[in-house]
Amino acid sequence: MKYYFIAGTLFLFVLGGSINMALAQEKGKRYLGIKGGLSIPNLSAGGSAQTELNTGYSSATGTDFAIFYEVKHSSRLSFSTQLEYCTEGGKKNGFQALPTPDALAPYFTGQQRAVPSLVYADYNCKAKMNYLLLSEMAKYRLPLAKSSPLSFYAEAGPFVGLLLSAHQVTSGQSNIYADKTQQENITEISGAGEQSLENDQNIRNQLHKFNFGIEGDIGFAYTIRRSKIFIEGGGNYGFLNIQKGTANGKNRIGAGIVRMGYALEL
Repeated sequence: MKYYFIAGTLFLFVLGGSINMALAQEKGKRYLGIKGGLSIPNLSAGGSAQTELNTGYSSATGTDFAIFYEVKHSSRLSFSTQLEYCTEGGKKNGFQALPTPDALAPYFTGQQRAVPSLVYADYNCKAKMNYLLLSEMAKYRLPLAKSSPLSFYAEAGPFVGLLLSAHQVTSGQSNIYADKTQQENITEISGAGEQSLENDQNIRNQLHKFNFGIEGDIGFAYTIRRSKIFIEGGGNYGFLNIQKGTANGKNRIGAGIVRMGYALEL
């Protein structure tokens, strides 16, 4: 995974540097900009990698912020290098599986039963991961009218990502059941009562540190003299599974993004 990241990063730097140097020699306009907004991440699992732990995630909300350097090739086409901080992950609320806590093992061993890998409870679970993404984007611009300062654009390109942090946060209080039918209430039979499931676990060491994928946006930009403001919506999708092991299944990251931004001609 480390070599994928290094190779991808070098490729993007070489690609971006070559494009920007070529365009600079053509004396194309150059912009430095910032943009930020809302990330709506989700975790996806597919095929044989699906388990009760890694499926059922819905979209959560997070933050997204980026700085970029853009060089125009023509009145319609430009290229940009972008460094982005993005929240990824997802959430599951309600009755669901959880790894069997060590404290419940005596309940099963005392009945000469094998300790199951999963038990069930009614609680909230959120996976939150923060990534730093480096991307190289190609943008096509289409003015809405001749000489109009308002234009529509679409952009897309590859990214390489570095995992900055990752946490699995659970909350709630619930009885714990031996299976999903809820017929065997472990905490009631044992007299333990409802259990607190409040926990914030750092899971960064369980995940690959690097990823790569593709992202894109569509939006509208308004030019004001040597600057422009814009609003855009898009998303990103990682090609690699994020877990190192297979015990909890395999997931891929992805997020929908809505942002506003500002760019200044240099």
